Amino acid sequence: MSSGLHTALAATLAPHFDLSKSRLATLAIMIIGLANGRTVNLTHIASQFPGAAKHSSNYRRLQRFFQHVRLDQDLVAQIVVRMLNLSRPKLLALDRTNWKVGGKDVNILMLAIVTRRFRVPLMWTLLDHRGNSSTQQRMALLRRYLALFGASSIRLLLADREFIGAEWMSFLNKNNIPFAIRIKAGMRFELDNGGTWTLKTLLRNKRARTRAIIWKARLPDMDMRLAIAAKRLKSGEWLIIATNSDNPGQALNAYRKRWAIECLFGDAKTRGLNMEDTRITDPRKISSLLAIISLAITWAYRCASQTMGR
Repeated sequence: MSSGLHTALAATLAPHFDLSKSRLATLAIMIIGLANGRTVNLTHIASQFPGAAKHSSNYRRLQRFFQHVRLDQDLVAQIVVRMLNLSRPKLLALDRTNWKVGGKDVNILMLAIVTRRFRVPLMWTLLDHRGNSSTQQRMALLRRYLALFGASSIRLLLADREFIGAEWMSFLNKNNIPFAIRIKAGMRFELDNGGTWTLKTLLRNKRARTRAIIWKARLPDMDMRLAIAAKRLKSGEWLIIATNSDNPGQALNAYRKRWAIECLFGDAKTRGLNMEDTRITDPRKISSLLAIISLAITWAYRCASQTMGR
């Protein structure tokens, strides 16, 4: 690997991180090493160091980095947005990924930016339990985002059926966050006529169609009204979303871009950087590793844009 390349990247990162010259160089080597080696395994990344130092010395250098350095998530998020020039309102996707390291679960709640060209990890929370995130954990993650970028930076928040609930949707609405969240057909809603129905019942007699079917409704425990938009997929299944958007049909069409976060997990895991190769289990160290992955993906996109154009 060219020493000039990692020196240039270290110089680019220097204004943003309060790190020594040696630690900045290590950070740059890890970012480039992830792209070259397509793995987060430190043994493999240690082979990416330039110079004549022994592999064992480079490996210990990486271990010391994770032992002593904590990369600020909020700072990394701001760098990502600046590097990709994403100043306009953005589509955000919220999802969760998990895997096991030995007998220990690694469970990550992830907020990502998705565009026509990019899918980048932005902010995350390491969950200390298996399974779904709680409403409080989701709200805390979004509060961190709002403190940095504000609600006006969000074009639409996209989330799957795991992320439902009256308290959660009310929080998003009160904070002026437009959302499109997929919901289950068995959920009960109160329509404008006062009747309470499950969506499965409302859709029972609807013929196959590609245009959206839209109702105004609210959850029984919710003091706000939502738009419910449904569309039959080619598989025959109904795609149903709840949204506070003024244009439910447009929100339903935008929801298809939620799949980009699934592609992002593929980029970071088996199809790309093999995030599951790590043997790290300490949540603070995993958070630093995720920050490096986010920077590596952003750097790759930025280089591709510069080289290939739009």
